[in-house]
Amino acid sequence: MKPSPYVLILYYSRNGATAALAQQLARGVEQVSGIEARLRTVPPVSPDCEASLPEIPPTGATYCSKDDLRQCAGLLLGSPTRFGNMAAPLKYFLDSASDLWLNGDLIDKPAGVFTSTASLHGGQESTLLSMMIPLLHQGMVLAGIPYSEAGLNQTRAGGTPYGASHHGEQSEPDDIEIALCRAQGQRLAQLALTLGAQP
Repeated sequence: MKPSPYVLILYYSRNGATAALAQQLARGVEQVSGIEARLRTVPPVSPDCEASLPEIPPTGATYCSKDDLRQCAGLLLGSPTRFGNMAAPLKYFLDSASDLWLNGDLIDKPAGVFTSTASLHGGQESTLLSMMIPLLHQGMVLAGIPYSEAGLNQTRAGGTPYGASHHGEQSEPDDIEIALCRAQGQRLAQLALTLGAQP
C-alpha cells in the first residue's frame, strides 16, 4: 500500500512560538482529505566542532531527515526571526540539501513560510522573504496567504500575505493568527494535491 502524501512542516523553535504556529498549520493541512501533516524540526547549531546532541530530541517533533524533505508533497518552512533573517539551524539544514537541488527533487512542489518574533518591528517580513530564497532555488512553487482571508485585514499582531506569523511575548498565537495558520496549511495541502500528490 502506497503511503499517504504529506505536507512537511519543517521548523526551528527556540522558545515555543514557532512550534505553536507549526501545530496550527498542521491542523489546517489535516482539514484536507487525502493528505497528512508531518511535523519535523532541526537541532540547534553551535560553534563547537563536535556534535553533542542525541539523534532524537527528548520532546517535540522529530528531527528532519533529507528523505522527509525529498518525499514531501509540499513544504511549510518556519523560523523565528534572527536579525531579520531565518535562524542559523534552519539555514544549516537547508544548506545541506544541495543534492536535492542537483536531482531536482523539489521542483514544482508547493511551499510556504511562517515566522514569529517578540518585537513588533523584528523583521517578520524580511525573515519570510529570506526563507523563500532557497525554496525558489529548489524550484518550488511559493504560495502565501491571499487577502480573501479576512484575518489579514483584521490582525493587530501577526499575519502577512507572505506567510503566517506571530508577534508577541507569549508563545501562543491569538485567534486571528491561528485562523491564518490554518488557512495557509489548508491552502498548501490543496495545492499539493492539485499539483500532483497522489492520495
